[in-house]
Amino acid sequence: MSAVLVTGATTPVGRRLVEVLLDSGPDTRVLAVGIETEEQSKLPGHERLAYERVDLRRGRGVRELLYGPARELEVETIVHAAHHRSASDVGSKVHAINVESTRSLLLQAERHPTIRRFIFRSHVEVYGVRTDLPSVFAEDHPLNFSPSAPQWLRDRVEADLTVCARMGMCELQIAVLRTSECIAPECGSQLFDYLRSRVCMRPMGFDPMLNLLSVEDLVQALASATRSDAQGVFNIPGADTLPLSTVIERVQRLEIPIPGPLLRPLYRLRSLTRGTQFRYDLNAGRFHFSGVPDGTRAERVLGYEPSNPLDWSTVTASRL
Repeated sequence: MSAVLVTGATTPVGRRLVEVLLDSGPDTRVLAVGIETEEQSKLPGHERLAYERVDLRRGRGVRELLYGPARELEVETIVHAAHHRSASDVGSKVHAINVESTRSLLLQAERHPTIRRFIFRSHVEVYGVRTDLPSVFAEDHPLNFSPSAPQWLRDRVEADLTVCARMGMCELQIAVLRTSECIAPECGSQLFDYLRSRVCMRPMGFDPMLNLLSVEDLVQALASATRSDAQGVFNIPGADTLPLSTVIERVQRLEIPIPGPLLRPLYRLRSLTRGTQFRYDLNAGRFHFSGVPDGTRAERVLGYEPSNPLDWSTVTASRL
């Protein structure tokens, strides 16, 4: 009987992944990890599911998790999908959950007696988007190392590189899944927050192509990685590739083109007055220039191919 440890298990993606893993067969056990109490986790009751409340920012808590419940269940695979979702929060505590928890979990997993595979959910936002770079991203596309980038992005780049740096340096099988933006409530999606407004402002004269991912396809990609021995970096695209203007139209919002330099202060004001999470400085590149991940390697090696388009009604129904 195999066992999988899932971090971020109390998020919409985590809960669905737990369900898919449990449904994959009677020989699969799941150790779900979250910061909430078990009553708050909203996870299904199941004889092959165990839940642990752990603060991954604390190295001692990670060690007790791996050498306590994980060792007892003989966990073989870790799916690390926990990250801080708010783009407005900054500081050492945010960095701890995004980066330090990843480093601690990975390094301790390397020395664990039963763990053999580490799967890390990264994001395509780590790629650089510029006029002098290709608009279709392969896995070797340059990353965004801008020192002026918001912490939300810098942390994701650092966590991605932290995991990539250990490939080939230990006996763990390591896979990094750079996923397109998952458009769904409570997933930390910048675009989801952007589309909640009745009026969506976009840069005048620009209409970039976006690739968007559904929860179901993201979960299928993570589940596929648990069934594989493949290592390396994999782009995980979604089934929907369309212009920003069409995205706005699909969710029945009013589109207003605005000169680019005005958008950052306007959305900053919106965030301050409405308490929203969308930051134009975090999205300026992709709101001007197209960026679509190439999922050829994931299809060939992991057997993943996006097949679940977005349910636009869930976005349409969510308005500020």
